[in-house]
Amino acid sequence: MPLGIGRKLKERLHLSWMTICLAIVILLPIVLGIGLVWKSWALMSDTSILHLLFSTVWKPLSGKFGFFPYIVSSLWVTILAIILSAPIALLSAIHLSYYGKKWLLNIMRPVIDILAGIPSVIYGVWGMLVIVPMISEYLAPMMGRSSSGYSILAGAIVLSVMIIPFILNILLEILRQVPTGLIEASLSLGATKWETIRKVILRKARPGIVSAFGLGLSRAFGETIAVLMVVGNVAHIPKGVFQAGYPLPALIANNYGEMMSIPMYDSALMFAALILFVVVTIFNLGSRYLIIHSENRL
Repeated sequence: MPLGIGRKLKERLHLSWMTICLAIVILLPIVLGIGLVWKSWALMSDTSILHLLFSTVWKPLSGKFGFFPYIVSSLWVTILAIILSAPIALLSAIHLSYYGKKWLLNIMRPVIDILAGIPSVIYGVWGMLVIVPMISEYLAPMMGRSSSGYSILAGAIVLSVMIIPFILNILLEILRQVPTGLIEASLSLGATKWETIRKVILRKARPGIVSAFGLGLSRAFGETIAVLMVVGNVAHIPKGVFQAGYPLPALIANNYGEMMSIPMYDSALMFAALILFVVVTIFNLGSRYLIIHSENRL
């Protein structure tokens, strides 16, 4: 076989494998979505989707499945967690990248990796031993409230601690990619270090920062075990952070195994998984839109 033909054959072979792998990655979310729709179709064909999403009645044995309390609880915990974690992660990344010594960054990188790799059940146990008593004995009475400690706030605090290393790792890499020339040019024009960070670095890194927070939001929305252990798991619409909640991932984890023998209940849990899938997709698409919008403004 001529050498040129052999090279072309190898190139086509490698290109075919890469195309197949790319097709698998593209098809995975589509296959997941179709599977969830198929498994939850029994419930969706029996009850309107709007009724399922906005009903507050949850009586599975009577065939009544209202997901609104679970959706509200998930949003409460997720949004509060990102509010708590976002400024801590961003300011920590700025300090490690531009103020801290190099040895501090070298020490913190493995620490961040360890925190990111700790199993979620350990965070849940820590929340039960530390966060829940702190809320019930100190924070809630300080605010004039009564709480068992198993609450939306407990779930949000535990979740924020879990996603900080995840977001922080991404932010460190994003800030590292900001061209040194931009920073030096700003400093040479008389700007202070903080002015350079605020008006040059953060502006240049804005798309990546938005992406980091969007990924953190998606990660937080689907977290299960740690939140399940501290949030209280009471199926009602929480009216405050000191009340118990019941997020969608906790609903699936608590009930799926034992309820598979009840077809409509099984379909309802698959519908809960479908809601999670759709919401995370919306979060990611929204973050992509913000990234593109930010890039166009630069």
